[in-house]
Amino acid sequence: MDFQFYGANCISISYKSARLVIDDNLKELGKKTVVNKDDVALFTSNNHQIAPVGTKMTIDNPGEYEVADFSITGIPARAHTGEEKTHDATMYKITANDISVLITGHIYPQFNDDQLETIGLIDVLIVPVGGHGYTLDPNGALTIVKELEPKLVIPTHFEDKSLNYPVPQIPLGDALKELAMEPRETLAKLKLKSTDLTDVTQLIVLQKD
Repeated sequence: MDFQFYGANCISISYKSARLVIDDNLKELGKKTVVNKDDVALFTSNNHQIAPVGTKMTIDNPGEYEVADFSITGIPARAHTGEEKTHDATMYKITANDISVLITGHIYPQFNDDQLETIGLIDVLIVPVGGHGYTLDPNGALTIVKELEPKLVIPTHFEDKSLNYPVPQIPLGDALKELAMEPRETLAKLKLKSTDLTDVTQLIVLQKD
């Protein structure tokens, strides 16, 4: 399973001949979209730009989906600015090649029992850390890490001067200090096999493509 980061909360996950692109809102932030007609576009919020015409599939709601060799479960969640007991965001549990990934998106960092049961065991957690009311801050991200105990954490949505964020985001270095986690590696692309995972939670920084 391959992971690439494009800035903001946009990340791609590829396995065999299929590619998922999550939260490609880059056009709204002043950059070029990266999703293409052969991709499956996933959005953690219904408030997103329209995926390119001809995209294989767009998923922006809870549910069960099978795409090529990916199993995808959309899990209803409370947005980070949402009211209590509302479900105006969607997390995604993605499984392929014996690796399970959770994409949180911009959620409130507290899970109920039903969500925890659906999430189950997670190998890779992809979580925003930029804070300032725009998304999860490092404390919220750390709460999720402690709750789920993933084997690998990939932070997203931190300061990026090439993107026109409506709200400034926390620099990655500052976020990692608050997370109290040192990166295991900084990579342009993560090529992950299940045998690469350890029982100790580690953090990988992906450089923007």
